[in-house]
Amino acid sequence: MTATQQPARQAGSTHLPGYDDDAAPAVPRRYLGASTPDEKFTRLGSWAAGFGLAWLVTQRLLPLEGLPWFLVVWFLSGIAVTAVTAAMTGSRTDVVDRVAGTVITCAALVVGAALLTTIVFVVSRGWRPLMHLNFFVDDMSGVGPKDGFDKGGILHAIIGSLIQLGIALAITLPLGIGTAVFMTEVGGRFARVVRTVVEAMTALPSIVAGLFIYTVLIVTLGYPRSGLAASLAIAVMMLPIIARSADVVLRVVPGGLREASLALGASRWRTVWHVVLPTARPGLATAVILGVARGIGETSPVLLTSGAAAFVVTNPTDGVMNSLPLFIYSTVRSGEPNAITRAFGAATVLLVLVLILFVTARLLARPRRSGPSLRSRLRSSVLNRVSR
Repeated sequence: MTATQQPARQAGSTHLPGYDDDAAPAVPRRYLGASTPDEKFTRLGSWAAGFGLAWLVTQRLLPLEGLPWFLVVWFLSGIAVTAVTAAMTGSRTDVVDRVAGTVITCAALVVGAALLTTIVFVVSRGWRPLMHLNFFVDDMSGVGPKDGFDKGGILHAIIGSLIQLGIALAITLPLGIGTAVFMTEVGGRFARVVRTVVEAMTALPSIVAGLFIYTVLIVTLGYPRSGLAASLAIAVMMLPIIARSADVVLRVVPGGLREASLALGASRWRTVWHVVLPTARPGLATAVILGVARGIGETSPVLLTSGAAAFVVTNPTDGVMNSLPLFIYSTVRSGEPNAITRAFGAATVLLVLVLILFVTARLLARPRRSGPSLRSRLRSSVLNRVSR
């Protein structure tokens, strides 16, 4: 730096002591929370160093053989190296933030890997029956466990599951949403009791729901095992899920919409029916689909209340009725390789149905961006009423 440039720089008053103006500017972040290239390189290098430490510990220093031990030591080593590298360039807050973010990311990867391996394992074991059309259009009447995949199918189980879910949904839809409306819109001391009971029933074991219907309906009242009994057991499992999810959705609806509707002279019932429920319609649809996804895979209640049938049954009150979870359970127990493969094929179909339900729930939960919202329409109506 020349002597003629020094006064000019001092006159500009932009130079900070200890800061080199000739240094390269820092790379800007694309968005808040994004990592710079240096931070990405540091994180990758930390995990590479952790990999080397894990190999050294498990293969040379300690008798820890096997892939599980290697993964555990790699995780701990990676966390340790990440903490050290963060402490070299940052404060204690940066260390805690880097370690917490790493742990959460690893937990998400573990969950994703578990889900992916489950799907891959089930599909790889059950893809052969899926290649035959009769697997979807025939039942298992007259088909033995050792017969080939060109005979028999799961039509009776699919129809049974749809009938049982339809009856259970017809019971839980008005009860669940009505309970949520009562807890949210009516309130009071009894509403708090109802909310506590609903939250407790959310964690109810499925076998308890099956035993309840089995004891009350089959043992006490003498009603035979049937699809209707299975539907009632599934409804007991679906009801708290729908009620709790719908309660959360209705509580998110802004109170200003209710106040505006009441200010226009609408009753409480008309406010709920024409303002609150239409506003929460996507969330309510999500709650219903989540409840259906919970009920479609229940095995214990159906096992106790329905009974297995090898043929198509369309009358839920006429004897036993099969379903997909019950078909999978009973077929796997046979021990025959072909029967077990059929069970994995039915499990693949069940996974696809649940996946479709959850994707539908996610799509319905998306906010609509086209057209004016209900709040805007209601605000316009209020302004027009006041102007008159």
